Amino acid sequence: MWRSLLLRGTTCLLQVAAPRCLHQRHFPPLSCVRLLTQRLLHRPPKLLGKGYFLAHSGTRAYKKDAKSTVEFPTSPFTITDIKHYLRSKEILFHDGYSCLHIPSIFINPSARRDTFSLFIDKTTGQFLCKETLVEGSWEDLQDCLEVMQKEEQDFLSPHVLLGYPESMEEQEERESELREVQRIWSSSVPLTDVPEEEALLIKTMFQISKVSNATLKKFGVRLFKPTKSLVFPWFGGPDSSLKGVKLLSAQSTDNNKVIYNEATVPRCNSYYSLFGLPLVGRLDSEVVLTGSELDTLAVSQATGLPSVALPRGDSCLPPILLPYLEQFKRVTLWLGADIRSWEASKIYSRKLGLKRCSLVRPGECRPCPVEALAKGKNLGHIIKSSIPAAHKSIVSFKQLREDVYGELVNTEQVAGVKWARFPELNRILKGHRKGELTVFTGPTGSGKTTFISEVALDLCMQGVNTLWGSFEINNVRLAKVMLTQFAMQRLEDNLEQYDFWADKFEELPLYFMTFHGQQNIKAVLDTMQHAVYLYDINHIIIDNLQFMMGLENLSVDKFAVQDHIIGAFRKFATNSSCHVTLVIHPRKEEDDRELQTASIFGSAKASQEADNVLILQEKKLVTCPGRRSLQVTKNRFDGDVGIFPLDFLKPSLTFATPIKGKHKLRKVASKMENEEGEGKDVEIKKVEVTKEKAAKTAKTPRNVNNSATRKESVQK
Repeated sequence: MWRSLLLRGTTCLLQVAAPRCLHQRHFPPLSCVRLLTQRLLHRPPKLLGKGYFLAHSGTRAYKKDAKSTVEFPTSPFTITDIKHYLRSKEILFHDGYSCLHIPSIFINPSARRDTFSLFIDKTTGQFLCKETLVEGSWEDLQDCLEVMQKEEQDFLSPHVLLGYPESMEEQEERESELREVQRIWSSSVPLTDVPEEEALLIKTMFQISKVSNATLKKFGVRLFKPTKSLVFPWFGGPDSSLKGVKLLSAQSTDNNKVIYNEATVPRCNSYYSLFGLPLVGRLDSEVVLTGSELDTLAVSQATGLPSVALPRGDSCLPPILLPYLEQFKRVTLWLGADIRSWEASKIYSRKLGLKRCSLVRPGECRPCPVEALAKGKNLGHIIKSSIPAAHKSIVSFKQLREDVYGELVNTEQVAGVKWARFPELNRILKGHRKGELTVFTGPTGSGKTTFISEVALDLCMQGVNTLWGSFEINNVRLAKVMLTQFAMQRLEDNLEQYDFWADKFEELPLYFMTFHGQQNIKAVLDTMQHAVYLYDINHIIIDNLQFMMGLENLSVDKFAVQDHIIGAFRKFATNSSCHVTLVIHPRKEEDDRELQTASIFGSAKASQEADNVLILQEKKLVTCPGRRSLQVTKNRFDGDVGIFPLDFLKPSLTFATPIKGKHKLRKVASKMENEEGEGKDVEIKKVEVTKEKAAKTAKTPRNVNNSATRKESVQK
């Protein structure tokens, strides 16, 4: 009975649908339209093209030219060209995920329900008005806008655009399809009106036993009894009228498997439907995109999320449907449970916009939604665990495998360039690496610029191309300090050696920005980008951040301005693979308190974006050597942090790490002194104990003699 019912239902479906539903013909694209107006007769011939002819009535119509290509514009254009044109016409637009949104020019402004209801595809330039269903090419829209401007009109009639004139055969076929849609729909019955036993059998056939009658009624699913097929309606247009239907039938195979067949009325090329779209609210921002109507039923019932189904499953996402998905900020693609569906999901995510799409990866724990519902799985959890759409910033371990192995083999090279003058800095930071952002701070007057100049000079002497941006002191004074550090002596006292050291210093890959004082961040970034491209700069020092916050930003929150600047430097360092060292002044602290990461001015964004945070500590109330130290409070590379003392050598303007040997010798000497002192105390104690014992020994005989004398006296 079961097998015969399936075969009989499928046979009936094929007999009914074959002449209309399954027959495919190639028709001219609906987007091939042109402007119907007499004004365009006076335009240059190059704008008229080969795809149309001029009607005797003075209007524009079309005649098919077999040699003409009408699916793409004759002249190439980009999204930048489209935006530039819209701005030139003073048309407001919203930059969406896959389309540009503009106010519809085919509706009276006073009657518009939605401000931005005309959508322009960023890739093809095709446009669609959702309220009037007028569609066309980018050239068509340009023609319309030109007419509006010349006629000084606020809108155009939707009938101004005409498609290819239908032949009698095409017109009869279209009308026949519409009658067939109405016949199938009126002949079908809601599943809730089907007897319980028959409804249970139908649900079992389509594996929707756990789909409730309320869900089926909500989506308007019906049963076409002649073929035992489920009927899914397509409601569209401004009046949400019935535009078409899809029939789904089940067929059993020889190996006891069930396959499903689909048939659509009208023909497939004209069936543009997102099943479930009428149930989506205007304020909904999340949607689940599935590959079948049954999956949409399962997702909606199990999660309560808005869900729509593609008209042709994972085989196609017609661009004409993209405007209907523009309102959603998050789109989860769950098209099926096989590799084909997975590949289709990745392709469709590029059309929809990678940033807002997430994909449900197929697997044993993640079957298609209708199977997951039948097996009692948590569909909400599966959707939440979806992964972001694949794009250039996401890679698999297979792509990273060789890089990871290379880092394990070459750990020293990965750690970066080592400092020659600061071995303790190597011990903590491991080295100087490209693409990182280092934040450096210290008390006012503690020698931040002097110290960071030596750190940069150390790296520059090892071949690290360096660009200095000193906004606080001029380049002459900075170069003088660095030359003194390079020569390790006061050149004022040895002027005869100036040329010798200057010649060597000139050979270093060291460059200076000519900025001084407050500067605009954009100008600085442009200069940095130019230097990276022209001189292969690997290290840029910005001294300091406060000079980026110019006077033009006085009306804006200074912390917001600083966060913006830090974010710009962070992005530059990453994208340019260049290390940026950013000097930031700290907040005012008490003289007896050490600085912390929280002491950095506007520390939240600075410490968050930075890969390394260095603090030059200074004990202002101490005048002896060792009053300065360098503290590393953040090290994103391997997490090591620490602090080590610094000694400032004024003749050479350099900082040096105190030799640990001296401290060890002092500790050893003091230990020996303590041991010698303890030894002397022990000897003294031994002498005292010996004397006491000797005294006791000397007293003992006397006592004995006395006792004997007493005995003798008693006897007497």
